[in-house]
Amino acid sequence: MADTSSDTTGSTPVCLGVDVGGTNIKVGLVDLREGELIGDRLVTPTPQPATPDAVAETIRQMVGEFEWDGPVGVAVPTVIHEGVARIAHNIDSSWIGCDVVELFDRHLPGRTVVMLNDADAAGLTEVHYGAAGDVDGLVVLLTFGTGIGSALLMDGRLIPNTEFGHMMVEDIAGRGFDETEHLASASVRSREEMSFAEWTPHVSNVLRAIEDLLWPRAFVLGGGVSEAADEWFPLLKNRTPVRAAVRLNDAGIIGAALHAAMHADVDGLGKSLSVKGT
Repeated sequence: MADTSSDTTGSTPVCLGVDVGGTNIKVGLVDLREGELIGDRLVTPTPQPATPDAVAETIRQMVGEFEWDGPVGVAVPTVIHEGVARIAHNIDSSWIGCDVVELFDRHLPGRTVVMLNDADAAGLTEVHYGAAGDVDGLVVLLTFGTGIGSALLMDGRLIPNTEFGHMMVEDIAGRGFDETEHLASASVRSREEMSFAEWTPHVSNVLRAIEDLLWPRAFVLGGGVSEAADEWFPLLKNRTPVRAAVRLNDAGIIGAALHAAMHADVDGLGKSLSVKGT
């Protein structure tokens, strides 16, 4: 059982977050004042195939390990629009069209379960507890991994379900137009064995395309490659300031928990963070 010995009944608002990935599902209790995990997170392999019922049942079992009966936030690699999953990245295609409200009503009956896109969860984490906490105006978070995830935040408020990883841009190598994640994701860099010097111009091209449309105040770049930011950030050629994400492996858990707590107004949290809420 994960460590839940910390006091969750005192003055510190606490909520449970779930981060569903293609490889693992991670669950943890979150101190929402500090944006930090309380005790250990629980990690379980994502069921294969990762169908809605298989994932929801795994989450039910993991939540039971925490003996938690409060709200639950779930970050999933899909767009949740009007309570329905619309796309499926790194999970089974049967998610498309799934009524996620009905799904969790069956697997976690009587609970408040709030779902959001995994990159959106990371964006909430960075704007409340990380690299974007002191930025007014528009912030664009991009996560570089198998694909490119994105989150759009205006004065700390999430504008959900952006998909800049699927935006079409012209390839600087002269191969026509393609989706940004097909040109500049971390997996492309790894597959084509690019050095940072070879890969970074493709990232700059993506950033310039986004900033020409939106004129953000800052980009926050996450994913494993952000740990090597000192090696490739200086090579970027775009006009908008770029920051490295600081909450990496736990960003999805933290953002999901925050989203659920604000939705349920845990300990008045929705009001106390209303300036940077969703």
